[in-house]
Amino acid sequence: MTEAPRLTDRKRDAILAAAISEFRANGFEATSMDRIATRAEVSKRTVYNHFPSKEALFADILVQLWNVSAPERELAYRNDVPLRDQLQELLAAKLRMLNDTHLLDLARVAIAAAIHSPERAQSMVARLGEKEEGLLVWLRAAQDDGKLRGADPVFAAQQLHGMLKTFGFWPQVTMGEPPLSAERQQVVVATTVDMFLARYDRAERG
Repeated sequence: MTEAPRLTDRKRDAILAAAISEFRANGFEATSMDRIATRAEVSKRTVYNHFPSKEALFADILVQLWNVSAPERELAYRNDVPLRDQLQELLAAKLRMLNDTHLLDLARVAIAAAIHSPERAQSMVARLGEKEEGLLVWLRAAQDDGKLRGADPVFAAQQLHGMLKTFGFWPQVTMGEPPLSAERQQVVVATTVDMFLARYDRAERG
């Protein structure tokens, strides 16, 4: 009774590994479920048993890669720790995640696919957007605690993500620039925190 699930899991893992290789090598449009099945050494029917479509398979890969790259735990808000310290830790973890080379490779594939099919991109972006919820939760908690000036937490979270991605995601995805060094990541995080707190921290603005 226990062998079948293990075999099923192994086949699923083989399909995901094969799909990652195919998408990275050939892009979304040129990759077919037949090619994935061949590389994974399973039948095409087996691939469809696990994933109903190529779009669903690709979205699942992005989510899994995001999960692997993400920090083991989200930073929970603490009212006994300075905002600056918490925010630096949270943003440093997110910037490291955004600079994962595998994530960047597949992000390029996703963007290229989105250009040809904006509708397809909506579901992918929606699923990835769920992984940014931790920052939003932290901001709401800090605001409820009276530490941040009144602002739309969703807007503030978008500002933070935008500042990080301007240096540590979009240049790498669109221009092929190398991932940021650890030293450069520290600079980006520190200056982002400075700008954010100068605008929103009640203690700093008085």
